Amino acid sequence: MASAPEIQAAGVVVLRSSWSASGQEVLVVHRPGRSDWSLPKGKVDSGEHVIAAAVRECDEETGFTPTLLSPLAAQHYLANGRPKSVHYWRAKVRSEEGFTPDDEVDEIRWVAVDEAPALLTYPSDIELVSSAITMPDTTPLVIVRHTKALKRSDYGGEADIDRPLTGKGRTQSKALVPVLDAFGPMRIHTSAARRCFETVRRLAKQQGTEAIRENAITEEGHHIKPKAAARRARELALDPEPILICSHRPVLPTIFDAVADALGVDVDDPAWDTRLSPGSFIVIHRHATPKGRLRAVAIERHDIA
Repeated sequence: MASAPEIQAAGVVVLRSSWSASGQEVLVVHRPGRSDWSLPKGKVDSGEHVIAAAVRECDEETGFTPTLLSPLAAQHYLANGRPKSVHYWRAKVRSEEGFTPDDEVDEIRWVAVDEAPALLTYPSDIELVSSAITMPDTTPLVIVRHTKALKRSDYGGEADIDRPLTGKGRTQSKALVPVLDAFGPMRIHTSAARRCFETVRRLAKQQGTEAIRENAITEEGHHIKPKAAARRARELALDPEPILICSHRPVLPTIFDAVADALGVDVDDPAWDTRLSPGSFIVIHRHATPKGRLRAVAIERHDIA
């Protein structure tokens, strides 16, 4: 008899600065059905990405839309006899819609982090808050492989740079919007190739920004001047703004090498693998050292079907 599938859920530890002795507050919720105080979290809907679920659940439960920062340790346990995994991120507030109490969450509070252990019901939540407050503030560098494109052999156009996405590729690019947007408004830099631009143009439109086309990280540009592609990747890696780069499978090893060198990435990290499937991405969370140098403090990898 097949075992029940694992329940997937997502949550956030939302922090903000305060005048409390600890200097920070954490957002917590009260669930009347369980009579507990916990962190915002909930189940991943069918077909929903776990990242999008983390943002949605916080919004639904608290009225605050978060921007995700570094990932925290996932929690694994049994729920009514079924295995359950809850994926968490450190987060900050992006916007506020206003809290509306309901039968799932009837109260929210901002609590000083040194007072949170006395209020939170579960030791695992206390550990998550403790972990979150010791982590540095970060900005993301997201590297995306373009979504599924028409095969070269099926393309009748003259220039490969104009080869478009397939229908599946367009569907993937639409699904990426709430996932990539979760890491905050980004400056978007894309290969000038049509398939890369089409991958990120919806995200750029939602953010009200421009997808900046880069000739250096096209397949053709990289083939002619690989050092120029590496140099551009390094420049973007060392830019402290939240940045997204969209490029091609043959260019990714060069981009990864340049980023690893610039940010001191642990290349032995299992997430650090250039073999991204179409639409898949990694997020490098960067922290500025006291001398102002950006360094990688966490990496996460997300594969898109």
